[in-house]
Amino acid sequence: MTKEQDRARERRRYEKRELKLAQKEAQAVRDKQAILAVIGVLVVVFGFVWLANVLSNRSDTSTPDPASTVASDTPSNTAPASATPTVTPSVLAGCTKPPAALAAPKAVTGQPDLAAVKGKTFAATITTTCGAVTADLDGTKAPAAVSSFLLLAKQGYFAPSPCHRLTTTGIWVLQCGDPTGTGSGPGPGYHFGVENAPANDVYPAGTLAMARKSGDPNSNGDQFFIVYKDTTLPKSDGSGYTVFGKVTGGLDIVNKIAAAGVNPSDQTSPLAPISILTVDVQPKA
Repeated sequence: MTKEQDRARERRRYEKRELKLAQKEAQAVRDKQAILAVIGVLVVVFGFVWLANVLSNRSDTSTPDPASTVASDTPSNTAPASATPTVTPSVLAGCTKPPAALAAPKAVTGQPDLAAVKGKTFAATITTTCGAVTADLDGTKAPAAVSSFLLLAKQGYFAPSPCHRLTTTGIWVLQCGDPTGTGSGPGPGYHFGVENAPANDVYPAGTLAMARKSGDPNSNGDQFFIVYKDTTLPKSDGSGYTVFGKVTGGLDIVNKIAAAGVNPSDQTSPLAPISILTVDVQPKA
């Protein structure tokens, strides 16, 4: 066998080995691709299963925002917060079942007439589902608040409106005046500033005062609160709360509502509901 024949035979052997190696490498690539494809399919399938379980769990349970369970420490125009457990409000003896909260706010026509109340006092009768609460209103010391209260009473703005907030720790007030019964209604369409706030920050039992947004002394509107136990409200934003009247009868009704406590369902509303049915304001002789 010549040298040329030997070289040709070695070349054929080399090419044959290279071909086998190339075939093995190609098969390995195909195997790897198949494995990756199977893994991809499994990932997609498990992903769909996981997502379905998550969506199912979300539709079955609801976790409240922790911030929504915190109530303000001062009388303010804030919405009741959500909390658990749900407790059915109980109607106290001597009270009738309160009307349902209105679905929409009420419109107010005109503006308060400050001139009509300055230098005058008024007698207000707030008829509730638990009886009448009467109060004297001071148009001299709080003309903006009294003229507003008089305007809203004449237009039936408060009838009916559930008192939406009760505080029983630190401050002792029952807050009313929002026709929606939520505390977050839009108000009468006007606002006014603080007047006749006590210099010593003390609001004695029986005080009738305006509620407002914390940090905004010019946000007085429709909501007011009745103090049923001596309460101190520091002027955290440089202003206090407008005192525009003094309860002359029916404070025992408010105390009875307060004694029943706050509804644990929302940590805000009174457990024993009370709603305003009518408000009548007449000038005093």
